[in-house]
Amino acid sequence: MKIKTILVILIIVGSLISSCSTGSASSDFTVQPTAETDAILSRNSSEVTTSNTPMDTSAPEAGALPPPQVTRTSTASEPEPTEPLPTPLPSATPPHPLTIEYLRQGDFPGSEIVIEEVLEPGLNYNRYIASYMSEGLKIDALLTVPFGEKPPTGWPVIIFNHGYIPPDQYRTTERYVAYVNDIAMHGYIVFRSDYRGHAFSEGEARGAYGYPDYTIDILNAVASMKKYPDADPNRIGMWGHSMGGYITLRSMVVSEDIKAGVIWAGVVASYPDLLTRWRRPSTSSNPTAAARARNWRDALVGQFGTFEENPEFWDSISANTYLEDLSGPVQLHHGTEDQSVPLTFSSALEKEIIQAGGVVEYFEYKGDDHNISTSFGDAMFRTLQFFDKYVKGSTSQ
Repeated sequence: MKIKTILVILIIVGSLISSCSTGSASSDFTVQPTAETDAILSRNSSEVTTSNTPMDTSAPEAGALPPPQVTRTSTASEPEPTEPLPTPLPSATPPHPLTIEYLRQGDFPGSEIVIEEVLEPGLNYNRYIASYMSEGLKIDALLTVPFGEKPPTGWPVIIFNHGYIPPDQYRTTERYVAYVNDIAMHGYIVFRSDYRGHAFSEGEARGAYGYPDYTIDILNAVASMKKYPDADPNRIGMWGHSMGGYITLRSMVVSEDIKAGVIWAGVVASYPDLLTRWRRPSTSSNPTAAARARNWRDALVGQFGTFEENPEFWDSISANTYLEDLSGPVQLHHGTEDQSVPLTFSSALEKEIIQAGGVVEYFEYKGDDHNISTSFGDAMFRTLQFFDKYVKGSTSQ
């Protein structure tokens, strides 16, 4: 009986092997009973059931449906479901062009400085009208370079930011002659940008307080001077008067390249104070230009509300909010009889810089005017001492 049982198993296994070997190359296969195996299983059902092999080999009952076919089908695997991509969030509103953050995000590469005209030299320095690029505009500037062999690292540089002069009256070689001369004679390159829309500079002179244009021109002037072969890119200071002081302070909380700044009679108050405590006297012969220079107040208040309604905006456009980020020490000068810019702008800034942990020097000139005309010599001596200490790197003798 054991032989018969083994024979039955062999017949079943052989049938399976035959089915696989004669089928298609696919991995699909079907196991079906044959007449021969049915007969053997029918005759030996009692013996097969006593086998130790765990296999059900019983035949179907008469009249019953045949056992279901066992089929396995291999198909290409279904791609696993993927997580849907998140819906992109709307991009943040870009900062207003007057904000310090806008300037910090900007790209101010400057350009090569081009000599446009050779001027009569000074006592110990050469003078040129030069040009550089700012936002695709060609900007003219007065350039002075000391005589003699330059130091191994190049000459120290002062970026000179002039105050408000009506653009239709401005000339590159006029005004601030004594200021530029004293700094240039002291062994510095002086680079005095005209700003866009002034003299022969390209672009529109829209003003400093409602647009970032002039500050951008100065940041590009700094970048251009860093590329100038005779300049030391690591010894750059900045001087500013009146509106130029406003530009200087803003530049120093944006660029780390400015080692020290000197500001005379600067428009250096926060924007809320500029709104409520200051109006510049009109000196322009062009009433349209004068009106455009003033309408920044109405435009900003109309769009963003007053300081009480929207302090976050007004703080964001004030350099005073960012004094902890000043790139270097600051020296302030102001005449007590200044009729153009309040003395309190400078005295308040001194306290704000101290509170922010910065280095500041402050000088008042009793009875002096907006240009510190009476005390010019004292103010310039202090200015040069300050630049020698923090920019040139040695104390003035």
